[in-house]
Amino acid sequence: MAQMLYQGHGSYRFTLGDGTVVYVDPYAGAGYDTPADLVLVTHEHGDHNRVDKMPHAPGCAVVRAADVHPDAETYRTVESHGVRATAVQACNKNHVADECVGFVLEFDGVTFYASGDTSMTDDMRSGKLAALGIDYAVFPADGFYNMDVPEAAECARLVGARHSIPVHIVPVHDMANPTLFDRSRAEAFRAPGRIILEPGETLDLKPF
Repeated sequence: MAQMLYQGHGSYRFTLGDGTVVYVDPYAGAGYDTPADLVLVTHEHGDHNRVDKMPHAPGCAVVRAADVHPDAETYRTVESHGVRATAVQACNKNHVADECVGFVLEFDGVTFYASGDTSMTDDMRSGKLAALGIDYAVFPADGFYNMDVPEAAECARLVGARHSIPVHIVPVHDMANPTLFDRSRAEAFRAPGRIILEPGETLDLKPF
């Protein structure tokens, strides 16, 4: 069974059942001691793309937004180390659609929506994501660089994942909050199947 470690902010790590290690948007928190087999970067902002924070295992693959979204119309799927990653829309006033993606990840019988930094997208509104039968999804909700908590909850309802997790809920510039986590904001994220993870907590990802 795969396990997710929420490192904090928009950063998390998956350990698959066979020991494969996948990092998404490395930047915050701890847990970078385990060598990466795959690193996914949704966009090139400095709080998402620290691909050298962890050691790289032999054959490690780094997949950046530009690799899977080379032009405005193209969103590619890549397969690496037992993970199938399909790029989908991610954008808002602070994140240019041509430079950002989310990923729909498939591994160990689980479908996981790694939203990246975004607000509501056409992929959400159209039902495209809902049709994928997503098991787990994360949604940013800092209300400054991304959408606020109510919009994030509405996006979660549109995506229809079995479980939704609020992340990136404190603006990265808020130096008074070094953990970049606010429990009250996380609890205000009211979506079906909500799971709240604090930085450093883990979650077993169970196929449905």
